[in-house]
Amino acid sequence: MRSKRAVLFDVDGTLIDAIAGQRRIWHEWAERFDLDPSVVYEAAMRTRPLETVAELLPGRDPAPLVAAFDELEDVEAEHGALHGIEGAAKLLSSLEPNTWALVTSNAERRVTARFRRLGLPLPEVIVDNVATNAGKPSPDPYLLAARRLGARSGDCLVIEDSPAGVTAGVAAGMTTWSVNGQVPVAGAHRHFRTLADASADIIGFVAGHGVHATSA
Repeated sequence: MRSKRAVLFDVDGTLIDAIAGQRRIWHEWAERFDLDPSVVYEAAMRTRPLETVAELLPGRDPAPLVAAFDELEDVEAEHGALHGIEGAAKLLSSLEPNTWALVTSNAERRVTARFRRLGLPLPEVIVDNVATNAGKPSPDPYLLAARRLGARSGDCLVIEDSPAGVTAGVAAGMTTWSVNGQVPVAGAHRHFRTLADASADIIGFVAGHGVHATSA
């Protein structure tokens, strides 16, 4: 019997587009703490809010800093501008239950709220920003998702749009593809300009075709 194969998706920038809202939230948060919004946003795109606030305001208790961000983003998740990435709904609906997961640096409650607003299916496994001690670019979130699905790392496909996410997937020993960009993310095994372009290959991977298809 062949081993189980699974696909692990990043969320923001990969399946949904909430960039405008995230920029606005981090800008407001930065001004609240007298920080340069451009510096704050650049740091926020690399990792989770907990690591972001620790980097930008070292020596301060991170709990109230993260709480201030959470208050802003909880409202944004329920009411802010939001778009599904083209092809996401069709792709996710085509995948069998328990063969895919979401691995996000956001909170599960916000991911769930956004998916429900867009009418996107939700998987049984969501690994969010508090599920592991270390977030992306650490491999820990992807390794946890694989364990929860009962799949080996070598039988998992990671779909990402960011350098930190690609680094995490590769470090986890998983086939890692980048999507939704004009140029490949460094380190990715394959690159597709859009998620829709990658859909057939993603479905084929889960079905057992091209398990280690790493060519560009």
